[in-house]
Amino acid sequence: MMRTKILWLIPLLISGIIISGCSPKAKYEHRLKRELASGVRYDSLFQGMYLGMSAKDFYTRCWKLNRQGLIKQGPSNLTVEYEIKNELKYPATMQYYPEFVQDKIYEMPVRFVYNGWTPWNKKLSADSLEIDVLKWFEKVYGDDFIKVEHPEKGMAYVKVDGNRRITIYKENDLHVWAVFTDMSVKKSLNDSTSRAGNIHGNITKDLKKKND
Repeated sequence: MMRTKILWLIPLLISGIIISGCSPKAKYEHRLKRELASGVRYDSLFQGMYLGMSAKDFYTRCWKLNRQGLIKQGPSNLTVEYEIKNELKYPATMQYYPEFVQDKIYEMPVRFVYNGWTPWNKKLSADSLEIDVLKWFEKVYGDDFIKVEHPEKGMAYVKVDGNRRITIYKENDLHVWAVFTDMSVKKSLNDSTSRAGNIHGNITKDLKKKND
């Protein structure tokens, strides 16, 4: 009888292992490990910027783009601001400012908002914006995004290519974030040495003042 019960349990245990191994989290962790082990680098960001770019080259690039009228300074000069006219379904604004480690870009948090947002206009809500940003990024960076449960942000879309991770998630009903991270650098850091969270907080506070 005991042997019969054990034989019944074996398929259930195997099924549990398979299901667990196929979970989005397990899939992401497997892909991250595989991509980092490949040694291949994907550093491209946008507007001619890239992971590993020096602070000097970043500021020079922003100066040139500003001279061309393509970008401008964000609120209180805390971010770079770009008006999105054609890439998404509706006119939008993206703001960004990188996190530097050893004077090189290691992370680039980017915040999106649809211009003219109102609580009753679902077409311009963060729910719609998140999907539109995802579709745009799939065209630019490839479509292999994984939907995962973020421990703090809820559902998120994640893509890992070599050292570069892209994470897309909603902040609230208005804003969507896309964060580019050099995982080959991040794995050697801990939260206390990273200022990315502080940058996120500063942008959030400043935008709240702007929208009040």
